[in-house]
Amino acid sequence: MKKGAGTVISVTPMPQVEQRIFLIRGQAVMLDAHLAELYGVETKALTRAVKRNIERFPGDFMFQLTKDEAENLRYQFGASSWGGRRYLPYAFTEQGVAMLSGVLRSDRAIQVNIEIMRAFIRMKKALIVDKALARRMDAVEKTVTLYGQRVKVLSDLVRGMIEPPVKAKRKIGFRK
Repeated sequence: MKKGAGTVISVTPMPQVEQRIFLIRGQAVMLDAHLAELYGVETKALTRAVKRNIERFPGDFMFQLTKDEAENLRYQFGASSWGGRRYLPYAFTEQGVAMLSGVLRSDRAIQVNIEIMRAFIRMKKALIVDKALARRMDAVEKTVTLYGQRVKVLSDLVRGMIEPPVKAKRKIGFRK
C-alpha cells in the first residue's frame, strides 16, 4: 500500500499473523514479542509505550502471563531455557491490539493493526462455521434412529462438506 509521495509500507502476510494468535485463559491473544516483530519495533519499546499509557490497557485488553504459562509456551516453541527475556510476556486481546494503534502512532502500526483485526475476524468466522457444522450434525443424528444408518449419514455429510464434489471425467479422443 502506498502512503505519501514514494513511501511504501510493507504489510506482513496474513497467514503469519494468524499463526501468532494463541488461546490463553480462554481468550484469543497475541504476545508482545510477536506484535513487536510485526510492528517492526523492539519488544521493550512496545512494552515501554504500553506502560506509559497503561490506563488504556485494562485487564480484559492485556495481561501478563504467569510463570507456568510462559514455560508452557516456551516448551511449545522449542526455545532454550537460557538467556532471553527478563520478564514475563504480555498477552494482548483483540481490543488490546486495537488500542496499540493509538499508542504506537505509525503508518506501519495502522496497517499491521488492520491485518491483525482481519485475522481475528477470520478466526471468529471459522469458529462460527464449526459451531454450525456441529449443530447440523446433531440435527442429523437426532433424526436418524438406526445405528447403522446414523454412521453412514454422518460420514456422508462430513465427506460432502470436506471433499469437493467429484466431477465425471470426460474421455478424450474420437468416438466411432
